[in-house]
Amino acid sequence: MSTPHDLILLRDKLRVFAAERDWEQFHTPKNLSMAMMVEAAELLEHFQWLTPAESTSLSAKKKLEVGEELADVLLYLTRLSDTLGIDLLDAALRKLDKNAQRYPADLVRGSNKKYSEYQK
Repeated sequence: MSTPHDLILLRDKLRVFAAERDWEQFHTPKNLSMAMMVEAAELLEHFQWLTPAESTSLSAKKKLEVGEELADVLLYLTRLSDTLGIDLLDAALRKLDKNAQRYPADLVRGSNKKYSEYQK
């Protein structure tokens, strides 16, 4: 399980990686968000045309490939949040709390409706 320290370590390693290559000049929020979406599309390719059952029973080779695409998305997301000065872990935890309020477990259990479709 990852810790907040692990995310900081990843952020710092990405800073060094970019600095050593003089890539900070290219790491604008626009470019990073676009690159992240390209990687997300590459992730989607692995699931395109699979049935739900097939998508949950990937071969070991396919899981490695999917893991690399997930890593690419995480790397760009981490770099983007750093570039914008956003604490990614804090933002994620706040969003999870917000979603817990939007989707009370006793009200939404087993449903895929959007929060605005529920009467509270």
